[in-house]
Amino acid sequence: MYWSLIFAAILLSGCSTKIKMEVDLGKVSESEKFHELLEDQWEKGIVENPEWATRLGDNRFNDKLNDASYEMVIKRQEDSQRLLKKVELIDRFELDKEDQLNYDLYIDRVKQSIEGNAFESYLMPIDQMGGIQIGFAGISNYMPFKSKKDYNNYLSRLKAFPEKVSQTIDLMKRGIVSGWLPPKVILRAVPEQISSQFDTHVDESPLFQPFKEFPESIQLDEQQDLIDRVKIIIGDEVYPAYRSLHSFFTEEYLPQCRETIACSDLPNGMDYYQYQIKSYTTTALTPEAIHQIGLDEVARIKAEMIVVKNSTDFDGDFDEFLDFLRTDPRFYHKTEKELLDGYRVICKKADAQLPKFFGRLPRLTYGVKAIPDYQATASPTAYYYSGNQKAGRSGYFMANTYKLESRPKYEMEALSIHEAVPGHHLQIALAQELDNIPMFRRYAGYTAFVEGWGLYSEKLAEEMGFYEDPYSKFGQLTYEMWRACRLVVDTGMHAFGWNRQEAIDFMASNTAKTKNDIQVEIDRYIAWPGQALAYKIGELKIVELRDRAEEELEHDFNIRDFHDVVLGSGAVPLDILERHVEKYIHLND
Repeated sequence: MYWSLIFAAILLSGCSTKIKMEVDLGKVSESEKFHELLEDQWEKGIVENPEWATRLGDNRFNDKLNDASYEMVIKRQEDSQRLLKKVELIDRFELDKEDQLNYDLYIDRVKQSIEGNAFESYLMPIDQMGGIQIGFAGISNYMPFKSKKDYNNYLSRLKAFPEKVSQTIDLMKRGIVSGWLPPKVILRAVPEQISSQFDTHVDESPLFQPFKEFPESIQLDEQQDLIDRVKIIIGDEVYPAYRSLHSFFTEEYLPQCRETIACSDLPNGMDYYQYQIKSYTTTALTPEAIHQIGLDEVARIKAEMIVVKNSTDFDGDFDEFLDFLRTDPRFYHKTEKELLDGYRVICKKADAQLPKFFGRLPRLTYGVKAIPDYQATASPTAYYYSGNQKAGRSGYFMANTYKLESRPKYEMEALSIHEAVPGHHLQIALAQELDNIPMFRRYAGYTAFVEGWGLYSEKLAEEMGFYEDPYSKFGQLTYEMWRACRLVVDTGMHAFGWNRQEAIDFMASNTAKTKNDIQVEIDRYIAWPGQALAYKIGELKIVELRDRAEEELEHDFNIRDFHDVVLGSGAVPLDILERHVEKYIHLND
């Protein structure tokens, strides 16, 4: 808007003095400058992240991949410094209260990005949880395939893949030199993740999937031409790129990766860990404080677990009960279909309860499907894959069907509630549909809020009629205990010298999670220092705020209103959430 006014002034240079005065640049408000900046930066982000743009339903750049080069990393760091200066030129006190909040959230985000530039974690672009070896295979899941142009865009992205592989390898080479290397122990699954992408006939590749069925608008001869072209590109360009990545990873990279697991063993590692804690929890908590919170929560939850265990017919101590839950066949489905159908039944039951607890519900639908085989071995039990209304893509509760003997029935209710509704799908879809806040807030990813809400939802599910079976209640407590244990083992490994086995043993002695699950989870915490802390820290804050609202409002407390306040501004830092709830209490007291 600012530059458009300058342009208007030039165009109107022959107009009356009165008109010239009306377009006087001095009349541009601080709010207009701020929103112009937000719009420009959002557009810049879309242009520089074409894969993200596609996910949002913006198809202008569907023929391009994100630039993953070192040069682009440095450019973005320099851009952040310039952006901070631009934001600081805006007079915050001239903005209204809502825009002051937008300003505070935005400038904090920019400052946090700049603070993170001191750490070269971008030189570790691959781990067992994510990276180009996993992400690219699913790119067709969020691309449109309605016209010949859509298919040609996809072919262009396939042809751009080798360059992105080269960029990724360059980052890892720089990581070897600088000492920013992931622990070797967590990378065991990665060579197979890579090889599974090229050790199959082209017809069976996930990348070929869009060419198995075409829209009627594409003629048969055009279909065959597209099929012939994609087979050549996958076979002659994509597969060789995967092979080069596999060779580099196995022969050069993996042998030089760290034998240690602690974040503190990276350059400036303890500073990096504290930065990660602040980023993920949106608090200034220290590793020591979080470790103690975890120990206290473990003791509290274990006492509840023992009460539930004693309500069953099982005759044995706590450890024997955990072993019983892990090994008795009655607690496990025999087929993938049974497991997925079980999740779907739970989700359907949850859907019906939502109007009792929420005044606002999202328009976007969701589904349940299995995590792809090439990703499943190193993936967690489940995750949420966000949809987008504009793109016409539903959200998905992605469930791991690998090793059915490690996916117990007693965890299914808590897991479904967390990933679908009223957990991640409801919260994330609602945030995307908030048209009264800037785009950067609709897609904000404050982990303490997002995952704290997911964990709070697991507890809320009891009020919604779940966990009537004591084993399912024990499963919910196991999930809560799992998140409490994270506070202990994450800080233990990254700040206090715990080894991997100590973390596994602590988790195994306090939860009913299976051995495979525990190992996958511990490796996840090693790969993503600090991320796992956000769940329990966020949930504890939401529970605290609800308790405060119920105590102060008493009979005037309305659960639907409370939830609408919590979710009504999108994901926010925990101190901002507290401010919103305090305002709600004050207005209703």
